Amino acid sequence: MNKKTVRDIDLENKKVVMRVDFNVPVEDGEIQDDTRIQAALPTIKYVLDANARLILMSHLGRPKNPGFDAQLSLKPIADRLSELLAKPVVMAPDCVGAQVAELVNTLDNGQVALLENTRFHPEEEGKVMAEEGGSAEDLVAAKAAMKEKQRAMARALAAYGDIYVNDAFGTAHRAHASTSVITEFTKHAVAGFLMEKELKFLGEAVENPQRPVVAIIGGAKISGKLELLLNLISKVDVILIGGGMAYTFKKAKGESIGASIHEDSLLETALETLAAADRAGKRILLPVDNIIADDFDAAANTRIAEGDFPENWEGVDIGPKTIELFTNEISQAKTILWNGPMGCFEMAPFAKGTEAVGKAVAGSGAISIVGGGDSVSAVKQFGLFEKMTHVSTGGGASLEFLEGKKLPGVEALDDRS
Repeated sequence: MNKKTVRDIDLENKKVVMRVDFNVPVEDGEIQDDTRIQAALPTIKYVLDANARLILMSHLGRPKNPGFDAQLSLKPIADRLSELLAKPVVMAPDCVGAQVAELVNTLDNGQVALLENTRFHPEEEGKVMAEEGGSAEDLVAAKAAMKEKQRAMARALAAYGDIYVNDAFGTAHRAHASTSVITEFTKHAVAGFLMEKELKFLGEAVENPQRPVVAIIGGAKISGKLELLLNLISKVDVILIGGGMAYTFKKAKGESIGASIHEDSLLETALETLAAADRAGKRILLPVDNIIADDFDAAANTRIAEGDFPENWEGVDIGPKTIELFTNEISQAKTILWNGPMGCFEMAPFAKGTEAVGKAVAGSGAISIVGGGDSVSAVKQFGLFEKMTHVSTGGGASLEFLEGKKLPGVEALDDRS
């Protein structure tokens, strides 16, 4: 990684404004999974131990309207972080404004404050929706005005600190006020330890991996992972495809898939992807059998299907022969990239494929990198989280990184000389 980190900056007696990713599931004010909070602790503790003042900022969810929304407040996160740090975390009433600036200025060394949800302000994302009936000129003007508002918000956030740290890999693919625009107004912009770790593992996995490299790609649709597949063809040795996206490939090859989820608009693209792998001398392995059901329900009738599916039956998991095929490939790997489940693992009868693949990855001895929200949920569900080399906190960001795209939140950080 050629970006500076918090290790490269003198933090003592400084004010550090840090972007973290505390976008965790919260229901009725209770945090359901604090993995992302835990992941940020090493950098947070490092800054506080360096006798600095720390101002944290994050988003939570997708607010529908501008302004405060109690359901999306970061107050529960502040309370949980206070427990983890065993010290008070000051909760700010907003993320910008005179009250916040005054609060930040009252912090002493070793103290930490958490700003309120940055997405309570539309300027954070800088999006402008096309008004119904509005002209193209009006839209251009509105976008220009919003850009200036976004820069003003970024300037206000930057003013809270002497140093900006980005430890929010999960939002690094967004060019938001708090993730990249803010660096226009800071003297120092460096990565936190989580950001550094994500870039190290993902970067080495695609640029200098131990071979053979096996990519396991699942999930519902090809459309969300088409660029990933095409980029991986040149990077890996074998691609194992499961989940709903496999049925588009099967239909493209002329097989009947019954009522299974698929994308007719991408049938030709699926064939082109297989052909591209052939030309590159790489293997793409599809399921040779599947668990199919007569209803999308845990209580549905199921059977194993090889080849064509009966009408009105749908694929819900990979079958036993595919499990054997995939686990054999996994056992020979030195590096494994896993993004997406093999079936509807949320329902116990349809979870065997994902669980078997997960256990094979965990027991392979290979460098194993897991990304994507569903894959992360799966390794937690099956008790495999600690057995993976690296579990990425950034679903969309890790996907775009593996697709070969540049991430604005990373590009904006200071380079090492």
